[in-house]
Amino acid sequence: MHTVWKGAISFGLVHVPVKMFSATEEKDISMRYIHKRCTTPLSYVRKCTTCDTEVEWGEITKGYEYEPGRFVLFEKEELEKISGEATKEIKILDFVNLTDIDPIYFQKTYYLSPGDTGANAYNLLLESIKQTGKIGIATISIRSKSSLAAVRVIDNCIALETIFYPDEIRAISQVPNLPEASNVNDKELTMAKMLIEQLSTPFEPEKYQDEYRTALMEAIQQKVAGEEVQVAPEQKRTNVIDLMSALQASLEAVKPVAADKSDAKAKAKPKAAAKPRKPKETAKETVS
Repeated sequence: MHTVWKGAISFGLVHVPVKMFSATEEKDISMRYIHKRCTTPLSYVRKCTTCDTEVEWGEITKGYEYEPGRFVLFEKEELEKISGEATKEIKILDFVNLTDIDPIYFQKTYYLSPGDTGANAYNLLLESIKQTGKIGIATISIRSKSSLAAVRVIDNCIALETIFYPDEIRAISQVPNLPEASNVNDKELTMAKMLIEQLSTPFEPEKYQDEYRTALMEAIQQKVAGEEVQVAPEQKRTNVIDLMSALQASLEAVKPVAADKSDAKAKAKPKAAAKPRKPKETAKETVS
């Protein structure tokens, strides 16, 4: 994996040298914009409209438009100094319970490995977090951007998850048309809860596949082979008259699946050993 950042975790007076790696990767199929007329891929240039010329990266800086057409400029070193990126530090401010953080705050996950030195300090922090069940709330600057972060343990690895600042989370009150009070039909609620129970299962991420990416790759391969793209017809949706009918139909649809799960559990569960037969008595089969 490619190292995206090097620095140290600090909590109290303890410093833990670490290297950072991205824990996730996008699997999107990359496509380019093509000129239909000649099928040439389009290119994008950094052009100055005043000088009417292409601008090299070395001639580019960043600026903030405080009035229309008026900017204050910042060099890379200035931004790094302001953001604290130059310190290369993950500074833990507090330790909290993971359940105290709503998932809406989480952004991106990184793995942290021990640096070239300080393996003992890394192991100490890892075990301390494991045994206390806490996570650290820290600050970090990556690529001139300051972020809050959660420092936690995944298996035998310390992980860092960047999290939004509170003012970056939009208030629920901004969502239109939310119901003012819960007013649902008791029978519908009972059936909805039954449906949720029927569909409940342990989380197994491996069984969820990106169907769009699979279909797109198949279409690409067909086009490369000079074939017409074959797309499966969409399943017709049944017009459901009311919510109760929809719930009833949904429950009926998942019953075979639920039955299969029950059968699988029954087969997996070992049967109790049969009791020895007594004289002149018929042994009863033990049902497990």
